[in-house]
Amino acid sequence: MYGKSDSIDRIVQILIGLPAIFSIVFGTYMLLEPHGWYDFVDTVKATGPANTHFIPDIGIAYIVSGMVLGYAALHAGLRWGAGVIGNLWLALHGGLHIYEVYSGTSSHSNFLRDAPGVLGPPAMVFLGLAIQLARQRISPVSVPKPAFISMMRGLGEPYIDDLSKAGGFATEKFQHAMVLIGHRHHASAALLHMACLGSTRFEDCGPCVETVRRYAIAEGLDPNRIENALMGKPDGPEDALAYNFGIAIASGDIGEASELGNQIEERYGRNVRTELALAAASGRLFPALKRGLGYASVCQIPQAS
Repeated sequence: MYGKSDSIDRIVQILIGLPAIFSIVFGTYMLLEPHGWYDFVDTVKATGPANTHFIPDIGIAYIVSGMVLGYAALHAGLRWGAGVIGNLWLALHGGLHIYEVYSGTSSHSNFLRDAPGVLGPPAMVFLGLAIQLARQRISPVSVPKPAFISMMRGLGEPYIDDLSKAGGFATEKFQHAMVLIGHRHHASAALLHMACLGSTRFEDCGPCVETVRRYAIAEGLDPNRIENALMGKPDGPEDALAYNFGIAIASGDIGEASELGNQIEERYGRNVRTELALAAASGRLFPALKRGLGYASVCQIPQAS
């Protein structure tokens, strides 16, 4: 999903951040020194004399694209939609250059000289976004509603059709709520998933638990370790502490939740307690929604695989 950033996330930041910087610098040059830019990019002379109105206009487009890409680069997983929008001008501009060379309005030599600066930046952005997509580390917020509904149907979530018909942008609001699931920065993957498993297991021991289990396995947890927790026999005191904390939150046991939360805070700090509480609380959304809409199923503990 979109937990703590890793080294590949940093590479993606670079792939998107460099085109952002290039666009802002290049656009600023066009805006402030249109004649200087015209002389610097000598291939542009083949398109006609310098136009000191249109050159700054294009510079503004570059600057805006760069600013949006810079925003996206800060967290490409959550802001990949901004990356697509910010890259749109750069990609279409590159497409125009390709069209011109194939239509004969631009020479091959000029195209090849311009290609690194025209095609390189949008290609880098799309590569960065493709990496995040392949790793399934993107937020569902920016996914168009029809595609999101299709994806949720594929996951076997029966309530998605009810949300799509509810009106008032219910589906889009639900997409925003999903971003909370799996948030992790300070806590270890094991602690976070154990808290979420405990909460979800108390609420529903069928498909929702299986979904949480898949995400835990994707972040490196042993399937047998997960199954032991779900059977009420967590591997070790750390797993038991986080798992039982999740159960206490879901069950509404104020005393137990407070006691276990204090132990977590003493061992790992307030930030970890916050993340585990968030995971346990947000994980209740899906089974509660299923129960409310009449889609609750018979309990079946997922088996290790």
